[in-house]
Amino acid sequence: MEWIVLVLAGVLEAVWATALAASNNFRRPGPSMVFVAAMAASMAGLAYAMTAVPVGTAYAVWVGIGAVLTAAVAMATGAEKASLLKAALLAGIVGCVVGLKVVG
Repeated sequence: MEWIVLVLAGVLEAVWATALAASNNFRRPGPSMVFVAAMAASMAGLAYAMTAVPVGTAYAVWVGIGAVLTAAVAMATGAEKASLLKAALLAGIVGCVVGLKVVG
C-alpha cells in the first residue's frame, strides 16, 4: 500500500510543479490553489510512504516520478523543447526508480 501511495504522491508532485509554473508567481488563483492542494497531498503521501519505505528510497522515487512527469508534460504541451536525448535521459530516471523498487 505504501508503494502505491508513494507513486501517487510522485504524480501529485508533477501536478503541483506544473501548477506552480502556471500560477504566474501566484498571480493566477486557479493554478495557485491547485498548487497548494496538490503539494499538501503530495507531502502527506510521501510522509505516509516513509512509514514503510526507507527515507532515501522514498525520496528518490518521489522526486524521480515527479521530475519525469513534469518534464514529459512540459514537452507534450510545448512549454519545453523535446528531444530524443531528453527522452532517453528521462527513461534512465524511470529505470533507476524501478531499480530502487526491485532492490528495496
